[in-house]
Amino acid sequence: MLALGLAFSSFGVASAEDAAAKPVAAVDQLPQGQDVSGTVIELAGWVVAARDSEGYPFAVMDKAAAQIFVFGGDGRLRGAAPGLFGSAVGDHTAPGIAGLALREIPGRDRTTPAGRFVGGYGPSIDAGRVLWVDYDSAVSIHPTATGVPAERRPERLASPSPDDNRVTHGCINVSPEFYEQVIRPTFARGGVFYILPDAAPIAETFPEFAQSATTQGND
Repeated sequence: MLALGLAFSSFGVASAEDAAAKPVAAVDQLPQGQDVSGTVIELAGWVVAARDSEGYPFAVMDKAAAQIFVFGGDGRLRGAAPGLFGSAVGDHTAPGIAGLALREIPGRDRTTPAGRFVGGYGPSIDAGRVLWVDYDSAVSIHPTATGVPAERRPERLASPSPDDNRVTHGCINVSPEFYEQVIRPTFARGGVFYILPDAAPIAETFPEFAQSATTQGND
């Protein structure tokens, strides 16, 4: 937790009212000693500085490292945890994928798309009320289930390496504890989700962030 606190300690807060609020201890479920990429730290800092989430809570997700970082609307870190992502490496969303049953999604299209998404809770066809990251691509965040024992999702989530965390049809899984303690209360009224790309350039995925970094580099 100390490393996470130091990594995100330079973030400002959204307002004087937020600054006076009692800090909430962040929940840290990341494997001990696991590094956080500079891109995650820089992107989260830019979101706060530029008010890109417009005061809403937000999450930054690193597919390659299988990490999820959740921030309140005040820019403070609420929690960090490992996550499970789409089994296919890629940043695209296949046309019409939202209308397919899970078993009908081709392996190559089981991706978690990259980009900036505005989401929130809403109904689903077969899972009740879920937290949609992007409704059009049918990507949501939900607790890890044990419905298919052969997939060993809880075991993958608990392993110290991110190499086995690509297993879903595209949705994002977190532990039930992290979901209830951090995800559900933080995004009760919706939020903004930033998913880092597997292969696409950062400048293509987050052009305003990239432009800001270039401008600062030229100062």
